[in-house]
Amino acid sequence: MQKTMIGLVKEQRAPGAVLKEVPLPIIGPDEVLVQVKASSICGTDLHIYNWDAWAEKSVVTGNVFGHEFSGIVVKTGEWAGHIRIGDHVSAEGHMVCGNCKACRTGNKHVCRNTRSFGITAPGCFAEYAVVKADNIIRNDPDMPHELASLQDPLGNAVHTVLAGDIVGKSVLIVGAGLIGLMAISVAKACGAGLVMAADVHPYRLGMAHRMGADIVINSSKASLPELVRDVTGGEGAEVVLEMSGHPGAIRDGFEAAGRAARVSLLGIPAEDVALDMGQIIFKALRVEGITGRRMDETWHQLKGLLRNGDLGLGKLVTHTCSLDRFEEAFALMNSGSCGKIVFLNGLRNHFEAVKHPSAQTLLHV
Repeated sequence: MQKTMIGLVKEQRAPGAVLKEVPLPIIGPDEVLVQVKASSICGTDLHIYNWDAWAEKSVVTGNVFGHEFSGIVVKTGEWAGHIRIGDHVSAEGHMVCGNCKACRTGNKHVCRNTRSFGITAPGCFAEYAVVKADNIIRNDPDMPHELASLQDPLGNAVHTVLAGDIVGKSVLIVGAGLIGLMAISVAKACGAGLVMAADVHPYRLGMAHRMGADIVINSSKASLPELVRDVTGGEGAEVVLEMSGHPGAIRDGFEAAGRAARVSLLGIPAEDVALDMGQIIFKALRVEGITGRRMDETWHQLKGLLRNGDLGLGKLVTHTCSLDRFEEAFALMNSGSCGKIVFLNGLRNHFEAVKHPSAQTLLHV
């Protein structure tokens, strides 16, 4: 009789999810079985839970979802000799073919045959997860699981920030969601000059201030491009990191960009976005799409940043809960009145707000 576990499943192609008993995964020779200790909710998971247009065209249903986690290896396949039972691990969520042109020219993160953990393949909102051995990332055993589970989105932030020159630059981060908040800390750690963060949620703006943004802007109360030009001597931002995916915010980011600026786009729009191409052409903007992390370069960069400085990841975790409280967790995520919510496995009926020192919120409006 096959063993089972509890998992959070995207069962229907509609809003919501189901917590249910599912078969315990069976590993292949090149895979490992990880006992999940902590998993965190990503903006992508919110797209999947709410079931928007992006999810409809991108997600395979009937799977456990979730892709940010930390855990302990409990079983290894015969070809996974470099991984040991008992290793504390997370994982790169993109499973690539290794044979296509992108993979063979240093661009595995855009492999055309990619399978994505928790999106097109079973994920980690469960008691156990199966991971390709080559995708395993070892963690320091002293790193708390709830913080180790944040490394996947931290990689997104690191990739976005370091997609071009950042040292001494004026940086505008559009969207103070969790990856945007991480980007504030990463940009500061990597030598950015002025760091500005924009959002429409006062709670998120308060967190942006706590993470070290020099200026926080409530873009629902004033013109974002005008304010950015005001604080940059009329020049506009030298680097724009678009993290929201909101059509209006994307357009504001392009307008707020200075001449010859870099615009890096990470946010996932749920619909087509109309752009003024003249701004891109006549301001000579460099526009770059950002997806996931550069494999394996970004992981080495983020591990180095974690070793050499405090990126403030602990400030981002505002709530912990058990998987059986998932409906409350996703409702809170949809409200925007939280930071990172982390599922802690092995608990039942748990929901707790994490206490952080209060920080005065300074809004430039």
